[in-house]
Amino acid sequence: MYLVKRHYARRMNHLLPDVDVVAAYIELRDRFVSLLRTVPEDLGNRIVPHCPAWTVCELASHVVGVPEDIIAGRMDGVASDAWTRAQVERHRGKTLCDLADLMEGLSTQFDPMIQYFPAMARSQMVLDAMSHEHDLRHAVGRPGARDSQAVAVGVSFLREWLSKSPVPDVESLFMFGVQDFDLIRAITGRRSRAQVASLGLPVHIIDALHAQSLFSTPPKSIEE
Repeated sequence: MYLVKRHYARRMNHLLPDVDVVAAYIELRDRFVSLLRTVPEDLGNRIVPHCPAWTVCELASHVVGVPEDIIAGRMDGVASDAWTRAQVERHRGKTLCDLADLMEGLSTQFDPMIQYFPAMARSQMVLDAMSHEHDLRHAVGRPGARDSQAVAVGVSFLREWLSKSPVPDVESLFMFGVQDFDLIRAITGRRSRAQVASLGLPVHIIDALHAQSLFSTPPKSIEE
């Protein structure tokens, strides 16, 4: 989901303050770690419906692997299939608790770094982690945190990103009164065309957006 390829020198119009974004990531990380520790280990091999190429363990390996790679400076090919595949392979065989311990252990190195990230990249990192938090929650039947600060950060990132999109009327997506959580799930390819329509969102705008981004619309509805 990493769409930002360059640094932005100016202050973004829609992004939340840096301190709020940093806090949102730390809170999200703590929720994710707690979730991994409480999910039965036998669910680690369950396929994640919103990311069907990954099991629960593989998705967690990616979420852990992002801060791990940033700390290690492994940013060549960031967001590519090869980059994420290396994260998954590096942690193959680890349990959910192993991954929770690893992610928690990264905090002492990673947390002091976050404030120095470019604002757009930092918010995008939160959006990616938050999206996968809810992919994981759905896969293991643990819904929650749909009104978290990370969701607010995700919406702020999408508003800033879409303010530069060539898709006509794309900014109108934020004017239909759709809950932030559902809006994010629709824009990031977690809602089918039928689900997008049921939310009252214009399907043709979502289709046009996905045609010009890394996101895609799932062929069938996945209930959350």
